[in-house]
Parts: sequence; structure tokens; C-alpha cells
Amino acid sequence: MTTLYRCAGRTEMGNVRRRNEDAILVRDDLGLWVVADGLGGHAAGDYASTLIVERLGALTRGGDVNDFIAAIEDSLQQVNAELRAAAIAQQVDVIGSTVALLVHAPAFMLCGWVGDSRVYVHEDGALIQLTRDHVQGQPVDITHYGAQPAPAASAGVLTRAVGVEETLFVDWVVAGNRPGMQFLLCSDGINKELSDDELANACREPHSPQQLVDRLFALSLARRARDNLSAVIVRLEARCHAQRRDGYGRAR
Repeated sequence: MTTLYRCAGRTEMGNVRRRNEDAILVRDDLGLWVVADGLGGHAAGDYASTLIVERLGALTRGGDVNDFIAAIEDSLQQVNAELRAAAIAQQVDVIGSTVALLVHAPAFMLCGWVGDSRVYVHEDGALIQLTRDHVQGQPVDITHYGAQPAPAASAGVLTRAVGVEETLFVDWVVAGNRPGMQFLLCSDGINKELSDDELANACREPHSPQQLVDRLFALSLARRARDNLSAVIVRLEARCHAQRRDGYGRAR
């Protein structure tokens, strides 16, 4: 039995923004999926997010997942330096972007992130957020239920993004690799509109990855959709075939 994956992704402006500063990467052949969210209100947020996915999409992959992760980090560090240099050249405070990514390996999945773009995993009816938002305090525009304390003045402010600090730190977490697991990568435009309960309910529905992505967009666009919207779904499945397969779960 070999674990394979089915994937889908989509990105749109939403109902309010005049341009899309998000970018996504769906590279089934590399076992790599990315969502990047350019910093809204800053110069060239779309340039920053696009540069991230272009550089990561240009990577090649051998058999060692550790080497691939090192190459991802090196690429993000290079993009970080280029964005800082571009900000200086254009005389603006910052040109930056968040990034959330998922890497497939034969025995596990690796999730990395910088900022508040998120990765969730859905398994056995439960949705778990794998990432932890790099923000100051609790974001003020996330849906809350029940009484909540008043947010601090700096609540919701990003504490980490690509292009901000001289040295970039990427957080990583290891997840399982089991048939039936479903991963959701999204920019905060999705989780601003949909609560975790709503995301979980959508993931429980018998949809294909593309149908699930379209469902999340339909729900978000039916509301304010104040920010750009991006989502990528990666669903792990089991196949009992005699075909020869490579190390990323693709049939040869």
C-alpha cells in the first residue's frame, strides 16, 4: 500500500481589495504546496508573494527530504534579503509576505510557516491547526464566541514575515502521513470569514479537493471577503497498485 495525494488550489481578490496580493504554489511533482500573502497596505505585496512562490517552484528535489528542506530555507532567506533590498531602493518601510508550506515525505508531512497564513489538518472528523500565528496578541478580526477581553492596541500585528527582519526564522512542525488525512493551507482571508468549526464542517463533507476549495470560496465570498482569498487542499489516499512509484507518492 502506497500513500498518494490529490490536490487543488485557488486564489482570488475577494470582494473588497482591488488587487490580489496572495500567491499559491501547487507542485504535486515536488510534493510541495505553498500559500503566500503579501502584506496588505504595504508597497508591492503582490511582488513579494509572487517572488516566494516562483523561487520555491523553481527548486528541484532529490531523494533526501532534509536537503529539500534546507533548499527551501535557503530560498526563503534569499527572498528575504532581496525584499529588504527592494524596500530600501524604493524608499518604503517594508515589502514583505507571509508564507505557509507543506512538504510530502514517504513517512511524514512537514509544515513550515512565517506569519499568519495557516496550515490545518483534518482527520477522523477533527480539524487541528498545525501552525501558530506569528502575531502580537489575539488577532482582532477572528470570529469569537462568548465574552472576550478587550484586545491590546497591538493585537493582531504581525511579529514575523518574509522581508521584515535581517535574519528570517521559519517554524516547522512534523505531521503524520496517513490515508484519510487532509491538509488545508490558507491565507488569513479565509479564516477571517470562516470559523474553525465552519472549516471543519466543510472538510467533513464528501467533496473532492477541488470541490472543497470551491466550497470554502463560496462561503467566504458570500460574506464580506474583505481580504484576498487563497486555499490549497492536499488529501492523502491509499492505493494498492503494482506500479512503481517515486519517493513523493507519484505513479511512474
